[in-house]
Order: sequence, then structure tokens, then C-alpha cells
Amino acid sequence: MNVSLLLLIVAVIGVAGYLAGSWRANALAGGKLSSLHSRPGYYGSFVAVWSMLPAVLLLLVWIVASPVYIGSTVRAGFPDEVKAEPQATQNLNYNMIGAIARGLRLLTPQEREAVFADGASARTVLAGKGVPLAADPAPYMLTAADDLGRMTAASGTFLSVLVVLVALAGAFLSNRAIAPKFRARNRVEGMMLIGLIAASSIAILTTVGIVASMLTEAVHFFNMVPAWEFFFGTVWDPRFAAAGATASAGQFGLIPLLAGTLYIGFVAMLVAVPVGLFAAIYMSEYASRHLRSVAKPLLEVLAGIPTIVYGFFALITVGPFLRDISAELNGLVTGNYTSFIQAQSVLTAGFVMGIMLIPYVSSLSDDIITAVPRALRDGSLGLGATRSETIRRVILPAALPGIVGALLMTASRAIGETMIVVLAAGVAARMQINPFEPMTTVTVKIVNQLTGDLEFTSPQTLVAFALGITLFVITLCLNIYALYIVRKYREQYE
Repeated sequence: MNVSLLLLIVAVIGVAGYLAGSWRANALAGGKLSSLHSRPGYYGSFVAVWSMLPAVLLLLVWIVASPVYIGSTVRAGFPDEVKAEPQATQNLNYNMIGAIARGLRLLTPQEREAVFADGASARTVLAGKGVPLAADPAPYMLTAADDLGRMTAASGTFLSVLVVLVALAGAFLSNRAIAPKFRARNRVEGMMLIGLIAASSIAILTTVGIVASMLTEAVHFFNMVPAWEFFFGTVWDPRFAAAGATASAGQFGLIPLLAGTLYIGFVAMLVAVPVGLFAAIYMSEYASRHLRSVAKPLLEVLAGIPTIVYGFFALITVGPFLRDISAELNGLVTGNYTSFIQAQSVLTAGFVMGIMLIPYVSSLSDDIITAVPRALRDGSLGLGATRSETIRRVILPAALPGIVGALLMTASRAIGETMIVVLAAGVAARMQINPFEPMTTVTVKIVNQLTGDLEFTSPQTLVAFALGITLFVITLCLNIYALYIVRKYREQYE
């Protein structure tokens, strides 16, 4: 029985338990619901939870533990010469055994007998069933595949029976526990609280896991390359071609990448923040309801455009336009029609990225400004202030904490952007302050270092994790600073 059908059966038992629990509570009340500690729905929910929760937990544990146990049992039956091979080879053999086991389930009894009688024909027979094999299976593989198939089938059958029995037992025992003074509401709310805590823990543990995974690989990198050379180096030259050479392992200076990331992000914020914030002020304070209902969705369409499309826009439109117009301006002033803005430059990437970020700033700021209490507006206007004075001196200061949060999200989005930078700013790691020249960012180099069939054993690949943890720290610092600003200004309006 597959997992989906098993979950459906458990859900049906849970619904039946809910109905049975509610009916039993009503029967015990005898038409006088005031004699019950909780409403009948809580009694039904209590039975439903205990019908489904233990069964689902058992199912999850079994799904994780059963393949591990079966795999270890099958591997224990490998011949000694196979066990002496490297772990990678054993994993390939086990994967092939798994494929054979899947194919054996598709064979008729006659075909199974033929395969086990003549192992050389197994590859051809299984290929006819849509299960291709990379090589002819060894005799022990057929035996191991047969054992794997039998244990997997037995595990599935036993799991199905056990899960249904646990669900029925939970429904029966919880239904028997129902009594007029039974605190069903407290039990159900306690279970819901545990569920909420579990959901929060999953989110937190996911973040911790991501950081731990990056930090572990970053430590391996710093064991190969000194940290001071990475954080204070001014040359980025990883030298993939010389990755195996000890004498020329490359240079991994962070400064050029960090400078490009901050520079392009700064230009993007210069474009996005004024336009987005002014658009939000107009939408929330000046625009009519009809205009707002049309203009705001059109503005937010920008947020749904894939970033690769913005990259194409920068590559074929904005970049050539800036290059050609710079050549015209230079020709008018000096007579030399040579462009001083390159098609791939910090300005191109920052301008296009700023266009992409406008809906983030506008939408978030508009919602924050709209949430400012109407009484503040009416009070300011009633005291004789103009609408512009009300916006500058009342609404924006009151909405400042939220706007800071919106700008922080926008800055984080700008720091993490990749495709626009690849197409609009290039991949050259350079240190310069001319916005008309190309630069690159940390995220672009992370992609470059992890592109291709590579192993995480050399500094050329492990450096990507060091770059990732650096971006994480930068974002964390931005969050801490934004939290400080929010708390500082929130005290004035609470």
C-alpha cells in the first residue's frame, strides 16, 4: 500500500473519530451542553488528533528508518571482495541492485525464472521493461535484489497494518476517555500549541542547518587558505586550471567581490528607493481609489518578471543605450565619439536592478503608510497643516520603522541578485570606483565556483561556502541595525 493511500485511510479514521467523539459528548450531555467541560467539537477534535497523530508519526519514522535497516541488511550480504571495494563503488552497486529490484517486480514468473537461470539475460529482459542497466549484473546482485524486493514488500505490508491498527487504537482509547468533566479543550489547545512550537522550531532549525552546512565547508576552506588572505585580499584569481598544483593554488581575495556587491547594490538603491517611496506616497495619499486599483497592480507586475528577463533587458537595451548615448555626449563635447560608459558596467546593472526593486519598495512602503492611523492624519490637517506637511512631519515619521524594514528587505534582495549582474556587469573581479566600468559580485562568483561537475575537496570550490557565509553575516548585520532603528523610533509613537 503506497503512502498516499495510507494517509487517506488515516484521514478517514480521523474524520470518523471526530464524528464519534462529538456524538459521544452529545450523548453524555443528554441535551444539556452546560454539563460538559468543553464544547462537543473539542471532544471530537481530541479523538481525531489521537486517531491521526500517532499513526502519522509512526509512518514518518518508518519511512526514514526502514530503508536504512533494509539497506544495511542487504549490504551485509555482499561478498567479501565487494565489501573490500571503496564506499563509492559499493554505493553504485547498491543503486544497481535497487534498479534490478524495481525491474523484478515488473516481470512475470516465467521471466523471473529465466533471469535467475541465466544472469546474462537479465540486462536485456529488464531493459525491455524500461529498467536500463549500465552493465550486466553479477550473480550476487540478482540475489541481493530479490532479497531487497522481498524485504521492501514485507516492510510495506507490515507498515500498512501497523499504521491502521495504531490509528484505530488511538480512536478507540481516546473515545473511551471522553467524560463530561474531561478537559478536552485544554488538551486540544495544548496539542495545537505543541504543533505551533514544532512549526517554529522547523523554521529555526532549517536556518541553523543552512548556516551550519555553510560554516562547516567554510572551515575546511580556511584550513587551506588563511582567513586573513581571504578577508583582506585584493586579488581574486582562483585558477581552476591549477587547482591540483600546490605552488599556484590561486588567490581568493574577498575585497573586489565585496566592493562590487556593495557598489552595485548602492546604485540600485539610489534608483529604487526614491522612485518606489514617492510612488508609495502618491498611491497612499494622493491617488484616487480608481487610479490606485489600476496603477498598483500594474506596478507590482514588475515584481513577477523573472530576473533573467531583466538581465536580457540590460544586455540588449539599457547597456547599448548607455554606451551609445555616452559616445554621442562625448562627441558633442570633445569631438571624439568614443563611449565612456561600457555596455556592461556598474551603472547598467545598478539601474536595471533598481527598476526590478521598485515594486518591492513601493508595495511594502504603501502598505506601511496606509496602516498609519487615520487619526494622525485628521489631527494634523485639523491643526492647519497642509497635506505635504502632514506627510513629511506626521505620516513618514510614524511609518519610519516599517519603511526601514522595507528598505532592509530591498537591500537584501539587491545583495543576493545574480542573473542581472552576470549579464549587465560582467564577471570580472575588479577594484575601481568608476561606475561606468564593469565589476562583479559575491553571488556571481559563488555560481562560477560551483558550476560544473566538481568535488568539494579543493579551495576553488570550498571558497563558495566562505562567500556564502560572508553574505549571511552581512545580511545579519543589516537586520540588527534595522532592528535598532525600529526600536529607537517606535518609542515615540507607542
